[in-house]
Amino acid sequence: MTRPRILIVGGGAGGLELATRLGNKLGRRGKAHITLVDRNHTHIWKPLLHEVATGTLDIEIDQLSYRAHAAAHGFDFQLGRFDGLNRQQQKVILAPVFADDGEEVLAARELDYDYLVLAIGSVSNHFNTPGVAEHCIFLDSPAQAQRFHRHLLDAYLKLNSPRHPKETLNIAIVGAGATGVELAAELYHAAAELNLYGFADLRKARLNISVIEAGPRILPALPERIAIAAQKELEKLGVKVRTNTKVTAANSTGLQLGSEQLDAELMVWAAGIKAPDFLHNLDGLENNRINQLLVNSKLQTTLDSRIYAIGDCAGCPLPDNKWVPPRAQSAHQMASSVADNILAELNGKSLREFTYKDHGSLISLSRFGTVGSLMGNLVGGAMMIEGRIARLAYISLYRMHQVALHGWLKMLVISLVARINRIVRPRLKLH
Repeated sequence: MTRPRILIVGGGAGGLELATRLGNKLGRRGKAHITLVDRNHTHIWKPLLHEVATGTLDIEIDQLSYRAHAAAHGFDFQLGRFDGLNRQQQKVILAPVFADDGEEVLAARELDYDYLVLAIGSVSNHFNTPGVAEHCIFLDSPAQAQRFHRHLLDAYLKLNSPRHPKETLNIAIVGAGATGVELAAELYHAAAELNLYGFADLRKARLNISVIEAGPRILPALPERIAIAAQKELEKLGVKVRTNTKVTAANSTGLQLGSEQLDAELMVWAAGIKAPDFLHNLDGLENNRINQLLVNSKLQTTLDSRIYAIGDCAGCPLPDNKWVPPRAQSAHQMASSVADNILAELNGKSLREFTYKDHGSLISLSRFGTVGSLMGNLVGGAMMIEGRIARLAYISLYRMHQVALHGWLKMLVISLVARINRIVRPRLKLH
């Protein structure tokens, strides 16, 4: 009997958790052939990219090898970039892979599937604002976060030089969602730590960080009282928070805010997300206005029950005319639901409907504090938490992701190793 072929495209939080669970349940027992596809060799939890960008997290230590993880959990890994879909023949096309010198190391390939799960994630939406694509840095991928880190280190070196003509390092962050707010706080943390490593002139007063938000307040997806608490903490650090301010263009020296020019040596765009453009009208599948693939209540695409979509690339409507938000907890819940439904379908059982449960949101302001809400839909509203309890809850989100990938025992070992590394390794990635 031919084993069913389950193909998962995208190794983010949802895709990797799904591949791991199906590999453990089916792949190890020879009941199905599970394949995970990603354009990168390694995985890092996306909510940590702002720490990669500032150097407070060393990606070389914390990243996970897809190939090694696949070998340990009963699924295959294919390196490649999604390049097309043939629904009639049930094939996914992967683009060729090239080495740094341009040599082709993997030819274009076609992968067959019986069940396809698209977990491709999202990218920043710059709304076609002139100059943004050319002059701003995005934090959609580890490569982009590492690029920002290199530029940041160069800026620190110049600022620490007595010949540097400027007194301040000007950094502009566009978008006051979780990424923008957490990055602003983490930058102050990194600057403080750099004083230990020879950057004696890098004082807090020499950092000029602006967060620009087009809406009326920061953290629009969270309750207003949490946003107010977070803004107070940012302003206490020295961050200039500018709301009701729209970026109309970007250039090599800064941002254009209507008639005002805001000078900045480093510019980060973190204002809004969309699914990648290539998902728009993908072999006839339906999309919403930000390119997400429309799915039904079982997370199957509306026009093809053999294709599921999860995470940021899935447009899943909620009863209140909103959409399932693009958060890590959404991807985790969707991965669990699709795993259950694929297992049910293989066993001839009926599929269950996906129900999104909002467990609240937490915002880390680095070592300066954590604020957020817990159990949003369980207590008739958001229960605000802050301080040490909020920090422990924030850390636990990443630990639960590790549990989903490795199990409890290995997660505890990883946590112990991380604590040891904080003692024996530099506090920042300095290269």
